[in-house]
Amino acid sequence: MGYLNDRILDLGLTVLTTEATRLDICHTEPATYAQATGTYSLGHKAGLSVGAPAARTPSGRKVTVAAFEDGTVTGTSTSSATDAEFWAITDTVNSRLLAAGPLTTAQYMTADNTFRIAAFDIWLAGLDG
Repeated sequence: MGYLNDRILDLGLTVLTTEATRLDICHTEPATYAQATGTYSLGHKAGLSVGAPAARTPSGRKVTVAAFEDGTVTGTSTSSATDAEFWAITDTVNSRLLAAGPLTTAQYMTADNTFRIAAFDIWLAGLDG
């Protein structure tokens, strides 16, 4: 079995803590900054709060993205194919997509409303095998 010091995992996760500035909700999983903040975005929340790296059970390390209730909806779903199904975290200072993943449940969006996100974890595992 191998060994990987927590510091190795923490340094990767610290990028989210120190550089993440915005969370977008998207109808398609983005692979680029432009898709996350423009093409696929249905709304966003600036001033994102991401906690410091911490232990994850049963192994690995994690950061927690804080819950919020004041995201701004900028687009309207036109069918189930355009509901918000993914989140994307970006570094707007350097125009970088940092992380993306699925929402717990798809959400129908209507422009000029607000959206909320429950707190969630982003994690890295240690070595396998």
